[in-house]
Amino acid sequence: MNRYVKTALLAGAAWSALSTFAMAQDAPQEGVSALDDVVVSARRRDEMLKDVPISVSAIGEERLEQTGASDITALQQQTPNATVQVARGSNSTLISFIRGVGQQDPLWGFEPGVGLYVDDVYVARPQGAVLDIYDVQRIEVLRGPQGSLYGRNTVGGAIKYVTNTLSSDPELTLRGAYGSYNQIDLMAVGSIPLADNFRIGGAVASYQRDGYGTNINTGAEHYNKDVLAGRISAEWEPRDDISIRLAYDRVQDDSNPRHGHRELAGATPAGAVQPSVYDTNAGVGDDNSVMNQGASATIQLDLNDNWTFKSITAWREGDTDTVIDFDNTPAPTLDIPAYYADDQLTQEFQFLFDYDRVQGVAGIFYLDGHAEGAFDTVLGNAGIVIGTAGQVNTESWAGFADVNLDLTDRLHLGLGMRYTLDTKQGTVFRANYLGATRSPILGGTVRAPLLVRTNYTNTKDFTQFTPRIALSYDLTDDMTTYVSFSQGFKSGGFDMRGDAIFTPNTVNGYDPETVDSWEIGLKGALDRLTFAASAFYNEYQDQQVTTQVPAVGGIASFVDNVGSSTFYGVEFEGQLRILDSLSANFAVGYLNSDFEQFLRYNLGTAMYEDISDQVVLQNAPEWTGYLGLTWIGDVAGGDLAVTPSVSYRGDYSQFEFPNPVLDQQAYALVDLSIVWTDPTDRFTVGVYGKNLTDEEYRVGGYNFPGALFDNSIIGYYGPPQTVTASLQVKF
Repeated sequence: MNRYVKTALLAGAAWSALSTFAMAQDAPQEGVSALDDVVVSARRRDEMLKDVPISVSAIGEERLEQTGASDITALQQQTPNATVQVARGSNSTLISFIRGVGQQDPLWGFEPGVGLYVDDVYVARPQGAVLDIYDVQRIEVLRGPQGSLYGRNTVGGAIKYVTNTLSSDPELTLRGAYGSYNQIDLMAVGSIPLADNFRIGGAVASYQRDGYGTNINTGAEHYNKDVLAGRISAEWEPRDDISIRLAYDRVQDDSNPRHGHRELAGATPAGAVQPSVYDTNAGVGDDNSVMNQGASATIQLDLNDNWTFKSITAWREGDTDTVIDFDNTPAPTLDIPAYYADDQLTQEFQFLFDYDRVQGVAGIFYLDGHAEGAFDTVLGNAGIVIGTAGQVNTESWAGFADVNLDLTDRLHLGLGMRYTLDTKQGTVFRANYLGATRSPILGGTVRAPLLVRTNYTNTKDFTQFTPRIALSYDLTDDMTTYVSFSQGFKSGGFDMRGDAIFTPNTVNGYDPETVDSWEIGLKGALDRLTFAASAFYNEYQDQQVTTQVPAVGGIASFVDNVGSSTFYGVEFEGQLRILDSLSANFAVGYLNSDFEQFLRYNLGTAMYEDISDQVVLQNAPEWTGYLGLTWIGDVAGGDLAVTPSVSYRGDYSQFEFPNPVLDQQAYALVDLSIVWTDPTDRFTVGVYGKNLTDEEYRVGGYNFPGALFDNSIIGYYGPPQTVTASLQVKF
């Protein structure tokens, strides 16, 4: 039987059983935590989670504290079919995939596939985007294309980081933590009202930790953490119908660069495989600095009982100076010093409306962005350095609308659409310089290029209409089912590494990619169970893939629209209240993916070849899962919450081309959190154990085999076993 038919039959049988059970329930049983309790803003307006015909995982502040989540990469463990990881070679660059769609190339000018939003402000670049969790109200993960409401670069989905609003009473919270590897975390969050309608507040957090490993060559810490983050805000209601929020945030990450771990031995003793996967023998240096900051102004005006106007103005910028030693030896065999810089200005106007049977939002979005950078590819065995530099300027306009129509008391129709116009100007320069030292581009010895490989400026426009339609039906007051179609769009652009000698077409840029997604969902409450289930089928067209291959005289890199792929899957997540004092949180995801076409440029024949039978979707494990039990009881007059949990991630490939040395086999992570809060809710003491079985697992890698690169195949690893104790005091 065709596998698609099998999946449809299984999904249909599950929906039939759950729907029949749901319609037999007149009302939820006493003690049930219904989805009515969970409010999200997935459709740019506050709604009950059960009413939103979108697959959304919403993890609140309490749950984040119970599980000891330190940054947003914790979402990977608790969210089905999600990859949320720290990028290769970095401590604060974000790599995100949802349902197999995303992007792990953080180079300037290359767009992510999962959109990141902080309080409705779009964060365009992944550098500095591994947000530490402090002063957060909840984090929402929207799975599937979000093209109509969130627009460009949400082909996989979106992650929304929602911070706390300011209290009308004076508040101060202090938190300190000490843990393995001399981890010292300090945080202060507070607010104070200066008038009945005006409040100011702020948060500051310092995260320090010794390295999990050592740079054997220099003695420096490897995989350490040195981050200082802060946020200040002000909220003002000059009238009952007007609210204004101003916010500024900044993150400074001075952690050492992560050079990775050599997975295969090189030709010299210095290229030996280190016993610890967290050790390196790199020689390019240990200096690394990432700064990311931004400011925003959100103004909301209630025009009347039915209409609300909202303006979101935001500015962000980031700077990164880093080095990565791909060969992991003191010699400059394959060293990459680099810098990135970006800035963006966004403006969004929203008109929200709510009538008896019609609710929705319409608006206009504008982005003016600039991203630039440069890096050297130092090839000691060839005696040259390839210097690469460039920039891309982006201007984006979009008009959007999303409307919900109550056709009957139980039947609802959702219609969404967005039209986007992107204009991009790209400049790329790439040249060979004699001598295996830094090029003049990065401050090296001034010398003329040996060979100019790329030198062009080009401009392209990209337009896309992205619709969404959803039909939902309330089976009961506590159960909703829906079917939907949505499209996502990721803008085209220019390959900042493009080599016009190897691939002359690089000067023409690459086209946008799209994802068409069909989904059926069911969410609600059954007795002691609250849950959300979905089945989806996606068609991925004009897929953008970065490929880097060894070539005579250097490395050939190209971004191509390689073709298309299809994938389908199911997801089931929720909470089961086993006893009044014991509950289980769970998430299960299944994903099946196949390339239908993968066109790769053959350097020898100068022709494109379909090699779809040789490739797989990267960062797309077939199975992901999470199970956490939480027992809450009265201990010493306070509440004690004990949460053991296990997360599972199946086999997955780091790149489209399978590599048995780098690809990660299935693994499970076991955690345990114990949190006690005193009767006055003033003191909270927590102990958090992470990766208690000390699992070694790769989260990234680089693959440059061959004598020219001294067989540079390196891997990057997730954190080892750690234990952290914390104390929090509220005033």
